[in-house]
Amino acid sequence: MRVEFRLLGEVCARVDGKPVDVGPTRQRYVLTALLVEANHPVSMDRLAERVWGEDRPPQAAGTLRSYLSRLRAAVPVVEEWGIRRRSGGYLLEVDEAAVDLHLFHRLLAQARGGRDGVEPVGLYERALALWRGEAFADLDTPWLTALRHTLQAERFAAQLDCQDLRLRRGEDATLLADLAALAAVHPLDERLAGQLMIALYRSGRQADALACYTRIRRGLAEALGTDPGATLQRLHQQILSADPALAPVRVPATADVGAASRTPSMARDVASVPRTPPTPVDVALVPRTLPAAPPLFVGRARELAELDDALNVQLTTGTVRIVAVGGCGGIGKTWLALHWAHRNADAFADGQLYVNLRGFDPCDAPMSAVVAVRTLLGALGVDPAAIPPTLDAQVALYRSLVSGRRMLIVLDNARDTTQVAPLLPGNPPCFVLVTSRHELAGLMAGHGACPITLPPLGQVEARRLFTRHVGSRRAAAEPAAVAGLLELCAGLPLALSIIAARAKIRPDFPLRALAENLGRDSARLDALDAGEPAADLKAVFSWSYRTLSAPAARLFRLLGIHPGPDADEEAAASMAALDRAQARRLLTELTRAHLLIEHRPRRYTFHDLLRAYAAEQALARDTQAVRRAGSHRVLDHYVQTAHAAMLLLYPHRHPITLSAPREGVRPTVLTDPQQAMAWFTAEHAVLIAAVRQAADLGFGTLTWQLAWALVTYFDHQGHWPELLSTQQTALAAAQRLGDRLGQAHAHEGLVRVYTRLGRHDKVRAHVEQTLTLFGALGDRVGLANAHRGVASLLETHQGYQEALGHAEQARELYQQAGHRAGLAHALNAIGWYHTLLGHHDQALIHCQRALDLHRELGHQHGQATTWDSLGHAHLHLGHHAQAAACYEQALNLFREVADRYNEAATLVRLGDAHHAAGHDQPAGHAWRCALEIFDQLGHADADRIRPKIHDHLDR
Repeated sequence: MRVEFRLLGEVCARVDGKPVDVGPTRQRYVLTALLVEANHPVSMDRLAERVWGEDRPPQAAGTLRSYLSRLRAAVPVVEEWGIRRRSGGYLLEVDEAAVDLHLFHRLLAQARGGRDGVEPVGLYERALALWRGEAFADLDTPWLTALRHTLQAERFAAQLDCQDLRLRRGEDATLLADLAALAAVHPLDERLAGQLMIALYRSGRQADALACYTRIRRGLAEALGTDPGATLQRLHQQILSADPALAPVRVPATADVGAASRTPSMARDVASVPRTPPTPVDVALVPRTLPAAPPLFVGRARELAELDDALNVQLTTGTVRIVAVGGCGGIGKTWLALHWAHRNADAFADGQLYVNLRGFDPCDAPMSAVVAVRTLLGALGVDPAAIPPTLDAQVALYRSLVSGRRMLIVLDNARDTTQVAPLLPGNPPCFVLVTSRHELAGLMAGHGACPITLPPLGQVEARRLFTRHVGSRRAAAEPAAVAGLLELCAGLPLALSIIAARAKIRPDFPLRALAENLGRDSARLDALDAGEPAADLKAVFSWSYRTLSAPAARLFRLLGIHPGPDADEEAAASMAALDRAQARRLLTELTRAHLLIEHRPRRYTFHDLLRAYAAEQALARDTQAVRRAGSHRVLDHYVQTAHAAMLLLYPHRHPITLSAPREGVRPTVLTDPQQAMAWFTAEHAVLIAAVRQAADLGFGTLTWQLAWALVTYFDHQGHWPELLSTQQTALAAAQRLGDRLGQAHAHEGLVRVYTRLGRHDKVRAHVEQTLTLFGALGDRVGLANAHRGVASLLETHQGYQEALGHAEQARELYQQAGHRAGLAHALNAIGWYHTLLGHHDQALIHCQRALDLHRELGHQHGQATTWDSLGHAHLHLGHHAQAAACYEQALNLFREVADRYNEAATLVRLGDAHHAAGHDQPAGHAWRCALEIFDQLGHADADRIRPKIHDHLDR
């Protein structure tokens, strides 16, 4: 897992190239302050100063700890980064190459180091390419503003240094537009003006160069009352006299290989690397057997940069360098290899060798090592009659011929390490580029290969590729159809090319029709068939599928009907009725074949089109009974694990009774609340899909039981749309089944979500159903919960006296059932309604009893809600300090149990307490923090807080 942090533009984080939400503005301030000081401890005082400046809130330390905790949760923790507690502060440990700000400084230091006298233009360009806009563009504090100005000056200086080097080697015409644009932004910079004058003069525009001097002379006189410095005046005189010294000094092309392409790279400084004298074969023949470069190639900037970096290492160390490019069929491995090889051909003056090893050919067996070596020997000019008879002798001859030669060897479409090993050179300075659908772990472990795994193209890159195929006019005419095609091709270059080929064959055929055809699941893969095996996506996938062992192929098919979008080891084991060790071995086989992606540790997902192919194979090869049994097991896995996780997080919730797990089901073993929360977070999207799939397959009991297990987690995290949809699905499934208990619990969940969303018009019917159903079932705890729901509904209509009566009925029912946690909740509710009725002393008595009971039970959430009620009573008794103290207690507990909604609601009341005491600064801080959370949750209460802030604080 690769974590990257970006500060040179908007502050953001990426994991394996995908953006990660690092939270609201203040949380990004915290992340930025730590990243700027990466690998150095930052004291709490300095951190608070950099986050808030002089407007530091009283509870800054607690708020910072909350932000730090959320940052740890937002970005997966890997070896390359982590936030560590240090004496008096915090330290963010990270590989500085993963932070663009520090990588920028490192590249500049390397560029200015004057290594071997080579002009390091590529280093400068790579450093400047890291900038995406102004540093920290979305953040603004005095500290960041000052730092931003400093960094902007460093960036500008680097641009000037780079331009000096490029001018020195004669790139005048290429630079003209950039220099003119930069000079318009910095009209008084004499060094930049001099660069522009030189470029204009060398381009035959002497008059324009002299006019440029006149402009800056006038500008300096008007703004500063000075003349240009001696250096610029001397340049002016040289241009007037057409001084021959101004002619460019042309540097041999090898000084910066690929400069004409202007691709940033660390792999360009080859002039200083000594060449080994050519062998007699080199004199006779310089092999250049690369196939043509792909005519349409877009994107892959990260992977191209990694290849450049590997070449730079090879050039500077003189060792054999091996890079293995992996990925599923159709992902563009060969295209990447050939594009990079042609772009860097000049770096391999002794030739480039290519062989297609046909590791996954549909019509033929993989190329044997004997044939492959003979092919390479033939390309090196060896007479067939002189080739030795044995493989060992052939390999020895091949390695002798490439030894000491600067060559690129491309081994395309390799099946495994065994096929590749005889083709590896034994001595430097060769560079070997291998592509394969398999991971080739042996090549990495035994030969030090550097792995590069290709992901699908991003949306922007996919659109560029498709547009280049079909033409910008046609693509612009049907933007909705293009967007649909891109989504359905899921970033797979081969899929995009196949669809584009269809479009080009029929230029009068609307793209909308192609999108509709591709959008039908049953025809999706059939539409991606251009009429020949290499351009038939199903055929391409089948070449990899046929290499699998039978158990791995079975697991692949079953995962195709998994509810998705990803699965962990236990879910995969349950689906196939395997033990965990067996599942892990098969998952490893699938990932090494690039038919699955381990996108997080022990979590596996498909490329979308591979998922469709796997599902199609399941329908074709497995009976309905086999498919249904696999789905039943995995859904049972999620029910069993979700129920256990819920009880770890909310141990005082009245549980439901589950049947024993089906044979072969492997529930995930969770031992503490932290593991439970991590599991819910990781499985969030899967669980929603699982509820839908359970209903679609007719597993009604599993549907409502899984939905029931998600209620409190979804509610506390503010995932109310998901809570609403899963409870609606659960209710429909339970009604079809005639399961009154399932219906009662689904109605109870709908009461909760509609109450939270303020949809009180919807609450009444569901409350009445809970009373009726739980009453008929004789479920006292369920009936007590229903009475509390009625009380909440009456509260919204200010029916506080009636609400109090229902809370007291709930108390009686909890007592009869012996449900002490429920009794504590009821006592708190009674106290709450007393304070709403103005009986604040009575409220304190009941709430204190509730708090004592919650403490005895160790129920943190119950304690939090009760502290909030106590705060309300104290506030209305005029005990402002006590009220604030109660709200702080509630706030800390809500944060510990990750109840985001109630954290925000308590912050509002904390602000009210501070405001009533005349403390506007802490009141404003509390209200703004609440507003930030409500905005994140998309809750309507945000609109209630804004006027409060405006009316009381922003006047």
